[in-house]
Amino acid sequence: MNRIALVVSDVDGTLVTHDKLLTGGAKRAVQRLHDAGIGFTITSSRPPVGMRFLIEPLGITLPVGPFNGSSIVDIKLKPIEQHLIPAAAAQRSIEVLDQFGVDVWLFTNEQWIIRRDDGKYVPHERDTIQFDPTFADDLTPFLEASCKIVGASADAALLERCEIAMQKALGTQATAIRSQSYYLDITPPGQDKGTFVEAMAKRLGISTDAIATIGDMQNDLAMFRKSGLSIAMGNATDDVKRQASHVTSSNEEEGFAGAIDFILKQTPPSS
Repeated sequence: MNRIALVVSDVDGTLVTHDKLLTGGAKRAVQRLHDAGIGFTITSSRPPVGMRFLIEPLGITLPVGPFNGSSIVDIKLKPIEQHLIPAAAAQRSIEVLDQFGVDVWLFTNEQWIIRRDDGKYVPHERDTIQFDPTFADDLTPFLEASCKIVGASADAALLERCEIAMQKALGTQATAIRSQSYYLDITPPGQDKGTFVEAMAKRLGISTDAIATIGDMQNDLAMFRKSGLSIAMGNATDDVKRQASHVTSSNEEEGFAGAIDFILKQTPPSS
């Protein structure tokens, strides 16, 4: 296989534990990449602000990909490349989410807007991204600046049905895919974690075959398909595992560190 020059990792369910903790094992694993001269960065469904707590501890110097890779920001969270959901598609996605009775959140590059504070996952998201929401009864004023819209529900089966309906309703106007069993993400059309991998390859002047990716959910499959080596977490669903080159242990069992060890063992040293 080609020598791996860059590793791109998902965050939730992959790099951090269920409790959203970055372990010492994960930090040491990234340091081993740095020592081997291999680049490292992250892409996530999180907004930029939700990724900042990882940048300094992991020594990340490369751009990162928030909003499922549909935006690219530098390590100061300044946008390098940003795409938005067309306003009409944003409005239609909210209508579909309302039809299914799930909580609706809207993210701009700088804000997280919600209608109410009694949704099951609002406290969870607040703790995860370490950022407070803004309240608005009407989301219409924010449609022109929407980077991501989320449908949140504890009913995984309902959200799966909503995902299918959303994809049918939006067509090519936006991307709709679950980032967690309880989150359905609507993001800008034609942009995903796969396009982030391609953008990083172009930025670094390397082939996508020289990039390894690590993830656990359906939204990670786009980057799996674009990279030379893909590794699914042990906590991933079977359909995600089947589409990966390799499967590591779970995020509760230092699976990320195990993935890095596998990459280093498979990668020939630079000449």
